Amino acid sequence: MQHNVLLHGHPARLVTAGVAAVLLAVTSGSAAHTQPQAAGAPPVRVVVVGDSLSTGHGTSPQEAWPALMRTDPQVAGLEVVNAAEDGSGYLSLGDYNGTFGTQVDDFVTPDTGIVVFFGSENDLGYASADVGGAALAAIDRAEALAPEARIIVVGPPSYTAEPDPGLVDISDQLKAAALQAGGEFVDPIAEGWISGDFDDLIGPDGDHPTVLGQHYLLEHIGAYLEQAAPAAAAAQGCPAAQ
Repeated sequence: MQHNVLLHGHPARLVTAGVAAVLLAVTSGSAAHTQPQAAGAPPVRVVVVGDSLSTGHGTSPQEAWPALMRTDPQVAGLEVVNAAEDGSGYLSLGDYNGTFGTQVDDFVTPDTGIVVFFGSENDLGYASADVGGAALAAIDRAEALAPEARIIVVGPPSYTAEPDPGLVDISDQLKAAALQAGGEFVDPIAEGWISGDFDDLIGPDGDHPTVLGQHYLLEHIGAYLEQAAPAAAAAQGCPAAQ
């Protein structure tokens, strides 16, 4: 689990506070610190809400795609806060009893410019309509906490050309929730993420990305962040980084 700030209101996860203090300097530093941007313009704060695909499980927190953003020029000018928790989903409880909804509560602040939801296959086994309802509630909560934030909802990927019907159902529900809330939906299943290069992108456990796979996720998700950043910066009343 990778957290960048101290949690409030969820005592079961306070055990990670020491780790969070160490990771703060490593993973929440923005690419703005390594790339020039407009003088006086604050970086756009991005909160990543997700599961083990975003924590670096199977590699390391420093190799997770949100952490890799800090040195990637494609997304310069972003301050990335990784709220992801292993095992979590919109309904699925993670290793520290968190869900995507509690990640929103713990990390999304009024100055957040972009919220990225990514996943989750962990919600397989729940009724897809219930997943959709929980997703809409989490997105609505993010919009209430950060009214100017851009919302990007990335569905769960499939590693095969014939995806699990349950994953497709979840993806459909997430798309409906994102559109209802006025957010943007990204469909890794429809776009064929990972399925064409499974052996290189997914590790020995057959589930979690390799280092190359994390770079792959950064490239694909980063493209949407790059598009959203100028509008998010404008909403903050400052010019976007060039």
